[in-house]
Amino acid sequence: MGAITCFGEALIDFLNTGHRQEGLINIPDFRQFPGGAPANVAVAIARLGGDARFAGQVGDDTFGQFLAQSLETYGVDTQHLSLHPTAKTALAFVFLDDDGERSFEFHRDATADLLLTEFDVKDRWFIGSDIFHFCSNTLTDANITKTTLAALKNARKQGCITSFDINLRHNLWPDGQADRDRVLACFEHVDLIKVSREELDYLSPDGEVAFVRHAIEQGVTTVLITDGGQPIRVLAKGVNSEITPPATTVVDTTAAGDAFTGGFLFALAEQPDLSKALTDQKTLEEMALFASKCGAYTVARQGAFTSLPTLDALESND
Repeated sequence: MGAITCFGEALIDFLNTGHRQEGLINIPDFRQFPGGAPANVAVAIARLGGDARFAGQVGDDTFGQFLAQSLETYGVDTQHLSLHPTAKTALAFVFLDDDGERSFEFHRDATADLLLTEFDVKDRWFIGSDIFHFCSNTLTDANITKTTLAALKNARKQGCITSFDINLRHNLWPDGQADRDRVLACFEHVDLIKVSREELDYLSPDGEVAFVRHAIEQGVTTVLITDGGQPIRVLAKGVNSEITPPATTVVDTTAAGDAFTGGFLFALAEQPDLSKALTDQKTLEEMALFASKCGAYTVARQGAFTSLPTLDALESND
């Protein structure tokens, strides 16, 4: 099985678990979970038995140390995780509605993950790694964008398959909306894109066909389009498939997309020829179905790392 390097933010998710009355005030309760989209993906891969590595930076504070320990506990290789001596670890407060859907409040101003520079990107990140994965949360300012592009170019130079989970979090961007051009500009360095229907509609007002055409023109091999519990679109040259995800009871969607992405990358890394797998219809459909089972398992449980399945758990869940 090939190794997978996940790059980006590891942060603390403070999940709103309920409310309690204190005098005249209704006070929300929060529970601390390790999180961050690429960190979640790395743990998802490791939980399934894959070779997962995490590259990024957290603060050398209580939260950062907790994240490093959590990643290691779940079997993720953290040799490429740095601890910044002064900058703080990013925090996210996650609120859930009655349907388990999320809203976020981020504390991520000059935090350690954003201060990683292009000079911190090392060749050793990619040695022995077959897949390099990232998301758009490392595109939210000019400095971390430059770092991300340096990592992508290095990954391609080292022969890695590059994976991009769009994963837009608009309130992380200075203007309150993601920069479409900055996100789309990454496509020329990417082999695999995972995007939600809502994200696609934002990035491509002209619709799915225009989005996929642009991606393919930029050199992207495969596009996966998710839409909650609706069928998953699997698109590549000569491939136009739909996969129906398993029905499930939704408790918390915090790591749903990350579980799906981790499951897909785990399945991809098991293939003897990764490039061929990204263009073979039967293989793509099988990998997408497996990934959808990972996502369905995760949304039925609270938290991020703690909700991700093992292979045994998936088998017993069928």
